[in-house]
Amino acid sequence: MANPLDKDLGHILEHGAGDLAWLAGKRLFITGGTGFIGLWLLETIVHANRVSDLGIGATVLTRNPEAVSKSAPHLFSDPALEFVAGNILDFEFPAGDFDIFIHGATTTARETYNDEDPLQKFETVALGTRRALEFSAIARPEKFIYLGSGACYGRQPADMKAIPEEYPGAPDAAEPNSALGIGKRTAEFFCRYFGEKHQLDVSIARCFSFYGPFLPLDIHYAVGNFVADGLAGREIRVAGDGTAIRSYLYVADLIVWLLAILARGRALEAYNAGSDQEVSIRELAEQVGSYFGQPVVVAGSPPGGAPNRYIPAIDKAVAELGVSELIDFETGLDRMITHVRAVPGFYFEN
Repeated sequence: MANPLDKDLGHILEHGAGDLAWLAGKRLFITGGTGFIGLWLLETIVHANRVSDLGIGATVLTRNPEAVSKSAPHLFSDPALEFVAGNILDFEFPAGDFDIFIHGATTTARETYNDEDPLQKFETVALGTRRALEFSAIARPEKFIYLGSGACYGRQPADMKAIPEEYPGAPDAAEPNSALGIGKRTAEFFCRYFGEKHQLDVSIARCFSFYGPFLPLDIHYAVGNFVADGLAGREIRVAGDGTAIRSYLYVADLIVWLLAILARGRALEAYNAGSDQEVSIRELAEQVGSYFGQPVVVAGSPPGGAPNRYIPAIDKAVAELGVSELIDFETGLDRMITHVRAVPGFYFEN
């Protein structure tokens, strides 16, 4: 049976060929390898090894290897991947030499959705990054990439079209819900501190909003919620007022961007990773509704004033790394829905 991810993995190999070739024969240490982005990185490694014989190996830190064996058995059993049990806050440093560190461990999206304690979230993000960097100071990899977040900027000003990397804004420390953003910002401090003190080549990817296969359908992701409504034959329901402005980069493009930042990103530099094509949540719902032929219902009423915005400026990554957004929303949405239909067991409990 054909792999429903083949088109996307082919896209990544085509547009990230040079950066993947740079990884040939290298051994990676990956944290956060079983989340949305992490699974895509592992799928890419396995596919690149099979198609291009790159010989990339990876040790993947996970809190629950057994869960991986059930949700992604083909990855769990692949000889190029080794899954080791551990918590990012206190994991034992694995033996051996590592050429590349990819650090993306954070609290899970489901834990966030279920009102995880803000202090636990902050400590996992910030102190977990410190732990990963402490290991890197011993292991001395060629490159360390931190998968950060646009949440480190705090609320985007209403009159700012897109947030540039040099924007000095920050999350509101008086808000407990800012734990993720404050944690990500603190984690970046650790990245720069360890990078300078130990002469580590550390780059930061500030990730914004994405969609595609493996995105959960039943928590707080708008695209996932709308797709779940459409698959169930329901009207597409917008829980809020639909005025918030967002942008969404398809995950196959994201992986190409991350490979570029990993291979060619400058040391101690941060790069926004995301789309700059803005869309309101209502417009997003209407696009998904059009795909399924379902009406859209907006539950909330617009509060007045400027809508909330969360849009990255991507000029730096485009100019320095030559990346771009290649997969349009309609194509990406169709591939996402095709994957859900092909492997429903990944998304829905039996």
